[in-house]
Amino acid sequence: MSKPLPTFMEEKLLWDQGFMNIAGIDEVGRGAFAGPVVVAAVIFSPNYLFRHPLLHEINDSKKLTPRKRKELDSLIKEEALCYTIREGSIESINSLGVGKATQSAFLDATKLLCHIPDFLLIDAFYIESVDKSIQKPIIRGDSLSISIAAASIIAKVYRDELMTSFHVQYPNYDFLENKGYGTARHREKLGLYGLSPLHRTSFNLSNFLTPSVL
Repeated sequence: MSKPLPTFMEEKLLWDQGFMNIAGIDEVGRGAFAGPVVVAAVIFSPNYLFRHPLLHEINDSKKLTPRKRKELDSLIKEEALCYTIREGSIESINSLGVGKATQSAFLDATKLLCHIPDFLLIDAFYIESVDKSIQKPIIRGDSLSISIAAASIIAKVYRDELMTSFHVQYPNYDFLENKGYGTARHREKLGLYGLSPLHRTSFNLSNFLTPSVL
């Protein structure tokens, strides 16, 4: 039996309490070996009703095919009240650590929304510099909340396209296929070629390097 799709249940509880601009927030790429972490935030209008039937298929981005994610990405951007996408750069990951870089991208994403959010729903995390009374971290939020799932989709599409573009610049690492994640083949490539400027030196990747590339 397939698991139920995300719903607006969390959002409706908040809409009923008078919160109007509820931002769903998610990140993609936190555990990757290379490339930025990407955060997206999405706000739907209160008591929003989908105008396109495909939007009823919004789900955790990891559960969707690349083609389906791409289709939904365009529709979400058309139908949402507003959205933002922000990067935690490789430079900030390497200087601050991935946790702080992600927190900074979370904050940037919320600040740059064209409508000021009055409540935040985040997949698993609190945003540390925001009042906890106006946010709720939800474990597996991208499988439960439509707003968080929508954010996961547009963040995933953005980051995948970014890593695909990096493949042209750094073809030795198969970013086209692995999108910077530590697959077995990616680890083999690190052993052959060492680290590129896109790799996270704040991660312990030296275990995958051969003496010849150290």
